[in-house]
Amino acid sequence: MSSTAGFQVTLDLDGRQCLVIGGDEEAVEKTTRLLDAGAKVTVVHPTLHGDLRKLTASGKIIHRGRTFRSTDAQDVVVILNLLKDDLALAKSLYELAKSERFLLWSMDHAEYSTMLMPALVKRGSLRMAISTSGHAPALARTLRENLESVFDEEFDQFLDWLGALRAELKKTEASDLRRRERLLEAVNGFALTATLQYPNSWKLSREQELEQVGKDGG
Repeated sequence: MSSTAGFQVTLDLDGRQCLVIGGDEEAVEKTTRLLDAGAKVTVVHPTLHGDLRKLTASGKIIHRGRTFRSTDAQDVVVILNLLKDDLALAKSLYELAKSERFLLWSMDHAEYSTMLMPALVKRGSLRMAISTSGHAPALARTLRENLESVFDEEFDQFLDWLGALRAELKKTEASDLRRRERLLEAVNGFALTATLQYPNSWKLSREQELEQVGKDGG
């Protein structure tokens, strides 16, 4: 994938075939996200994390206890490759994605991916994707963790209330303009406030840069 920020969209994966290559804790998280989207998930890896074994036993996913084969990509819409240390696999999947026309994300190999996988904040019906365009995945992960602590149970209830209000207005209010006004009134007063705190490593780097500029200028 190119170094551009990409075009952010939400995929409709309800009932669609998706593949996860890997069996560790990261595979658990990605598999859970796919299931949350309604996808039909197959996991390919010789060994499985305990949570994935439970999903297999309950019939929620299919497990193929071996390494990936090109035939596994047939009729698949999305493949998530979590074997970041296998560069040869990432390259071969990238070529396969172009011929079989599926979307591909290979962990830590943006150059051999056809899409980005943002960090995801989840709270009730809220889905907030955070991407640094592949520049700083660790920062995206930290931002996700910070935001997850902000959206509490009351926010979940507030979001459900807004959803119910919208559904009710669609039944009772014929005017599109008036519906929009009512919904805007409902969120009037809601605000998300935040402060940024930067790490010492960044502050030290800035100080060193200023020192170098001073020396060069002298």
